[in-house]
Amino acid sequence: MGILIRLFGFRYFFAALLLLTSAFSNDSQCPLTQSKGSDRRTHPDKLSLMQYNVEWAFIDYYKNADCPGNGCTWNTTEQSISHLNYVSTIINKYNPDIVNICEIEGCDELDFLVNSTSSNYHPYLMFGTDTSTGQNVGMMTKIDPTSDLMFNSSRASYPIPGSQCGYSADGDDLDTTGLSKHFVTTFDWGDYKIAYISIHLIAYPTDPSRCAKREAQAVIIQGMIQHYVDSGYEIVVLGDFNDYDGDVLDLNGSVPTSKVLDIIKGKFVVDSSGSSGSSGSSGYTLYNVNEMVDVSERYSNWWDKNNNCVSSSDEFVLIDHILISPLLYEKIHDVRIFHDYDNFCGSMNSDHYPLFVEFYF
Repeated sequence: MGILIRLFGFRYFFAALLLLTSAFSNDSQCPLTQSKGSDRRTHPDKLSLMQYNVEWAFIDYYKNADCPGNGCTWNTTEQSISHLNYVSTIINKYNPDIVNICEIEGCDELDFLVNSTSSNYHPYLMFGTDTSTGQNVGMMTKIDPTSDLMFNSSRASYPIPGSQCGYSADGDDLDTTGLSKHFVTTFDWGDYKIAYISIHLIAYPTDPSRCAKREAQAVIIQGMIQHYVDSGYEIVVLGDFNDYDGDVLDLNGSVPTSKVLDIIKGKFVVDSSGSSGSSGSSGYTLYNVNEMVDVSERYSNWWDKNNNCVSSSDEFVLIDHILISPLLYEKIHDVRIFHDYDNFCGSMNSDHYPLFVEFYF
């Protein structure tokens, strides 16, 4: 029984999106490169990158999630707009060249953020397949990609060999899952060809079934990375992984039950035949930039585990990550996680904090 189904099923996805567009009909997508490789950065020898889960960035009403409404954090359109103004304040303060955004509905919301920040940003987003929440991943960038956004339609089976998630499939057939929220594109950063993989993995780090699904999602990502490594690209994988890195513990020492980060970083390899799992070489290695952040500052998300609506230090976790290949790692000038605001119920800020990395080329 093979573990992978249609691994690396890249396609430009536009035909299928004719069907998906009806589900996202109140919003828009913007996957086509506006001006390939065009650069509007102030300092072409530097590049700053922000990863930010902005928490339910929805202006257009999305019925399946009842958002804005009772199904998400923001009950009214006015609250959603106020929230996006708070997000804009953070972006304006740090002025990154690229902002990778999780939990955004579509390009209408990206356009709002561009209009509230800088016209040097161009918005990019491709609808995923999470029609339940309607959430997608997108980006605002001052340097345009060299290819249109792409979507990988591969599916992988779970549990993977060697999984320690504690999940068992019913019967003889394994379950399968896809990578519902992601996009892939390419950049030229100086002399480097970059493969840029933006992801938002399935939630709940220690839930057994979610853990197993997330490992299968990681296997799909590993296949994408290997494809681009074999093609001579440097790699950036970033987003909300909804999981911990056992090599880069957060301030509370959160330990993963999954192998998600190990799979994506190339430390744990699932045999392409699906017959076994191994900890051998994948042919590539990625580094987590969070290891350059002091342990006391390693947190990117508030989880109100006691439901008292007030954040405390034992409720912070690190589930957002930026993984890069070794040559890019050597170009890092600065890495920070910005903690500009307190989190509490009723806050107009996101429940996540933005990650920031700056490269000098």
